Amino acid sequence: MARIIGGLAVSHTPTIGFAVDHNKQEEAAWAPIFKDFEPIKAWLDEHKPDVLFYIFNDHVTSFFFDHYSAFCLGVDERYEVADEGGGVRALPAIGGHAELSRHIGRSLMADEFDMAFFRDKPIDHGLFSPMSALLPFDTEWPVQVVPLHVGVLQFPIPSAARCYKLGQALRRAIESFPEDLKVAVVATGGVSHQVHGERCGFNNPEWDAQFLDLLVNDPQRLTEITLAEYAELGGMEGSEVITWLIMRGALSANVIKRHEGYYLPSMTGIATLVLENQARDVPVDLLARHREHIDHQLKGVEKLPGTYPFTLERSHKGYRLNRFLHQMIVPTWRERFLADPEALFEEARLSEQERDLVRRRDWLGLLQYGVIFFLLEKLGAVTGVSNLHIYAAFRGLSLEDFQKTRNQQVLYSVAGKR
Repeated sequence: MARIIGGLAVSHTPTIGFAVDHNKQEEAAWAPIFKDFEPIKAWLDEHKPDVLFYIFNDHVTSFFFDHYSAFCLGVDERYEVADEGGGVRALPAIGGHAELSRHIGRSLMADEFDMAFFRDKPIDHGLFSPMSALLPFDTEWPVQVVPLHVGVLQFPIPSAARCYKLGQALRRAIESFPEDLKVAVVATGGVSHQVHGERCGFNNPEWDAQFLDLLVNDPQRLTEITLAEYAELGGMEGSEVITWLIMRGALSANVIKRHEGYYLPSMTGIATLVLENQARDVPVDLLARHREHIDHQLKGVEKLPGTYPFTLERSHKGYRLNRFLHQMIVPTWRERFLADPEALFEEARLSEQERDLVRRRDWLGLLQYGVIFFLLEKLGAVTGVSNLHIYAAFRGLSLEDFQKTRNQQVLYSVAGKR
């Protein structure tokens, strides 16, 4: 089974990435940062985790306020480096452990955390700033990641208590994954800082030290502090340290602290922390019980003939084709599709199987492949095929025979007045 070997915490201020990119690691202003990173680098090199569960918050780069979620889990196989306005940093994309991501997503939902999921989103300095200082990179990174974006910029946001409970659920999720993986949980952000308003530049090193001590030794007490109190103690933006409680909640009650560091160079207190997990086995198969819990809500659905739940696994398989069909909501795309579908197939890099399914309007085949119905009805609207024609095709009936099974014989689609 997968096991959590430890928890890491590190600030993600962009000054870290700036120093890496401009070779300032030895300069007086930046050298203490990288000195504090050395124990983390040594720990990572010694323990060689397979996967980093990486907790971060985006800085209005890939996550805008048209759709802003509290907890958004990456389920992709690859994460590019985001352009934050000054160009893309010269870093390679990082691989994602999509199978572990999907398992964690299912587990957290079963534990009643209302997760969102993302793909095709580049990640900003929330991940890549500390990553570029902690791990070697050339053409690839030595680990895979499962990224969790926590929305802490637009209120309401999750409470400290909710973050801690998510960490406890995360432990069950990771440990019940049936593959031998070493996982380290990484929390980023903080510590004390405020970057807006007349209070801009606020720091509180005394609180930073107390927070780190409580995080290690008495994290439950930190869950009793309100967001306003976190802002008072550590600055408005510094309140993002509540996400560190996700990491701490994923670890055993007792941990071994291998490293702690702190440096306040300018705007943000930069803290580093390495905790080793001290999990113990019990003589009951709690993990098998939890896997049954994960599958409880959909247990038995496989007995329903002709029923295809749109799971994260099906979404993963059909993602490229679903994305292609989703573009039918764009007038220029559907015009191009009607004029020259083969050119669009090539542009979207559809496989030959995917192209063939679309060419033949194989409605049932498309569904079984992994296309969700609500994109099939968009394709039908573009090509002049009503919903009822698609329903009939699913059943292997002519339209006339299918209509005989309905109370009213009507035709409709989502095609507006076309």
